[in-house]
Amino acid sequence: MCRKTVWILCLMVVAPVCLCAQELKARITINTQALGTPADKKAFQTCQAALNNFLNNRKWTKETFQPNEKIVCNFLLMITEAQGSNVYKAKLTVQAARPVYNTNYECPLINFMDENVLFKYVEYQSIEFNENRISGSDPMVGNLPAILAYYVYVIMGLDFDSFALRGGDPWYQKAMNIVNNAPEGRDISGWKAFDGLRNRYWLMENLTNNRYNLMHDAIYSYYRLGMDYMYENETEARSAILNSLSLINTMNNDIPNTMIVQFFFQGKSTELIRIFKKGTPEDKQKAREILQKIDISNSNTYKSELK
Repeated sequence: MCRKTVWILCLMVVAPVCLCAQELKARITINTQALGTPADKKAFQTCQAALNNFLNNRKWTKETFQPNEKIVCNFLLMITEAQGSNVYKAKLTVQAARPVYNTNYECPLINFMDENVLFKYVEYQSIEFNENRISGSDPMVGNLPAILAYYVYVIMGLDFDSFALRGGDPWYQKAMNIVNNAPEGRDISGWKAFDGLRNRYWLMENLTNNRYNLMHDAIYSYYRLGMDYMYENETEARSAILNSLSLINTMNNDIPNTMIVQFFFQGKSTELIRIFKKGTPEDKQKAREILQKIDISNSNTYKSELK
């Protein structure tokens, strides 16, 4: 079933259930420019090819998908340090988007950098991931596939949430299973609550904890009731997006400084400014006031652009 069919079904029912999932059209790029010493280019080229194969050819769901149903996503693995014995430290940037109904525009779902990637890779080493044995035989080898699988499920969860209210829950649970059974070892980090305030643990804690239910309402309102209606009724669509901001603001007032709020707004400032620049003075003012409060890193931009 294609995305267009899902949109039509969503328009026909009051409480829609997203009946299709889109698997990946993924591209992963490995960059070694930050290494102080020359990297083994051939080994990393082999690794890059293996990772692309892992992301694109693995069955992440039990459904059958057409090529136009796949989620377009990009992964940039920036190698920052070679620690010896084929162990590398890296940063992973994850980006994914979904098309907006009746347009050629793709709306960002995720634009996030994970700075805690540590892994071992030997040329021609197989890239394996088993949900029942996430660490594999060597936690350092298993860490990178586990991280990538985690973000695949995050992407799928966000995509499902954007089509149907709480549609992403099964995928968030799969990501949480990875967190709970993640590889453990010296210097492996990002999976535990004590590893920091903005990591894989806290993102999934926020997406599965009922305290943050308003966030799921906001995601659905933003994409399905807002962005997907922009072509049909811009005024109502803008109102739905403003409602999503109000929901996030309410949650932020009750539970300040959560990771999920910062995570949601990364990569969205340009889109939000474009949306509300065309709004009424009242909508523009309300959006500016909320955005300056909850998307602090872009506060000055909203102040100057949404006058």
